[in-house]
Amino acid sequence: MKSRIVRGVVGDFSIPCLLLGLVFFAASLTPSLIPRGPAVQGILGGLVTAIGYLIGLIVALLWRAADLPRLSGRPAMALTASVSVPLLLCFLWVLASSLTWQNDIRVKMGMKEEDALQFLTILALATGTFAAAFALGRLVASLFRLVRAWFYRVMPPRRANVLGVLTVGLMLVVVTRDGIVDRVVNGLDESYEAAQELFQNAPPRPSNPRMTGSAASLVDWAAIGKPGRDFITSGPDAQDIEAFTGQPALDPIRVYVGRANGDSPRARAELALAELKRLGAFERTVLVVTSPTGTGWMDPGSHDPVEYMHGGDIATVAVQYSYLQSPLALILETSTGLEQATALQDVIHGYWKTLPEGNRPRLYVHGLSLGAWSSMHATNLFRLLDDPIDGAFWAGPPFPSAFWNYVQNQRNPGTPWVLPGIGDGSLVRYASHTADASVAGADWGPMRIVFLQYSSDPVVFYDPRSLWRAPPWMRDPPASDMSDHLFFMPVVTQFQLALDMALSFGAPAGHGHAYHAPDYIGPWVETTEPAGWSPAKTERLKRHCNNGLQNGCSNGVR
Repeated sequence: MKSRIVRGVVGDFSIPCLLLGLVFFAASLTPSLIPRGPAVQGILGGLVTAIGYLIGLIVALLWRAADLPRLSGRPAMALTASVSVPLLLCFLWVLASSLTWQNDIRVKMGMKEEDALQFLTILALATGTFAAAFALGRLVASLFRLVRAWFYRVMPPRRANVLGVLTVGLMLVVVTRDGIVDRVVNGLDESYEAAQELFQNAPPRPSNPRMTGSAASLVDWAAIGKPGRDFITSGPDAQDIEAFTGQPALDPIRVYVGRANGDSPRARAELALAELKRLGAFERTVLVVTSPTGTGWMDPGSHDPVEYMHGGDIATVAVQYSYLQSPLALILETSTGLEQATALQDVIHGYWKTLPEGNRPRLYVHGLSLGAWSSMHATNLFRLLDDPIDGAFWAGPPFPSAFWNYVQNQRNPGTPWVLPGIGDGSLVRYASHTADASVAGADWGPMRIVFLQYSSDPVVFYDPRSLWRAPPWMRDPPASDMSDHLFFMPVVTQFQLALDMALSFGAPAGHGHAYHAPDYIGPWVETTEPAGWSPAKTERLKRHCNNGLQNGCSNGVR
């Protein structure tokens, strides 16, 4: 009686499928790009165990559908037992080794080593995660049986089975992708906008009429939003730059237009152009068109150094397109950032190329993370060939970036995927935490393109095809902050890297997706070629930025 009740709740439970799940669990204990703690490892292990169990069920279903021979009774039990013992011993060995493997990555990233495995935490969380996934699977199976039963009334069983699977699959896609998630995302974006419009604790607008958001500005301070206000009011001013360089300097121009400052990408771009004209940005030596991250954040570690390099004779412009966190925007592949970056570059470049060549600033494009993706998308063939820009500097380009993927696949034979060589280096170079893009086979040409990417950054090196094949970088010798024990397993590696993306934003500075101010300096030097600059000044600015606040190179307030 009790067994019937348990079977009614749990359903048929397959030991061979569970063993396959444990193989997946063991593989998930191997290292990937970002070190994992016991809680995260337990959740990952439970999830991939459930995936392995599901794959086992699918294989068994196909096996039965093909009417292939099956073992039963004592032979089946004997085979299961003979496989179980070595499998469990292997699982325990991998589990015991996982602490050493994770500590190896921690040491390479300058993190503190863990001193205990926390075996019980891993297993408890893995068991709970597997149970939750198993229950969800039972609910989906019940939904399928309900839909199939309805189809049985109007069509033959085989057709009902096929249509039942398709119907349930379509329902899940609609609910998760085009239904609940889509509504939640839109609601979040609208609620953030409403919250920013009603936010009463914003700092007072700048009193300096030469700053965006002041009383003289064309951009409404209240609608700019916190990321834009932080960008406008932070960073070095002329006094800071003069104290560092010992030379006369200008106040850098920073223009930022918030999402609420305009009704459309084009309207916001036109407003940014008007503000640039008001501030005399086109009379500066350097103009940088930047695409912010998903929330509108501008990394001070990138923008502060380049303002020091050029003695403040520089203008930077950015337009916010969303209030959502970048990971969410990346997963959902939102097009809003691409549209806004395209509109901004189209408007700014369109005006810039009407100016006399000898009487206009050098024009560069820049972006970090999703900002790099949208900036690359906007930097189309016409901007590269029709009165081209002077260069581009993109940091942490996300893996879906089409232009980045194209360039990566042109790498010179024998150069690593994480730091490739492209041609003779006269057009495209790469930088990382160990390279500054200064070394190449030839001098720079008229246009300079630099990618900054950390070898341990899964936002850059996540590969959707790792579901069935090893990523290209896994076939190269490991970089300095990679584990020597990388192991590829279909499906499992995909989930490891997906989890790495979520963890990468909290990695130590200079690793993962935590881009570090000193690592921007060399690439900015190579991209913009500051007048009178030297390697000694680079090292001095790096030391200055290491002592800066908020990951930047200034006191944080202008």
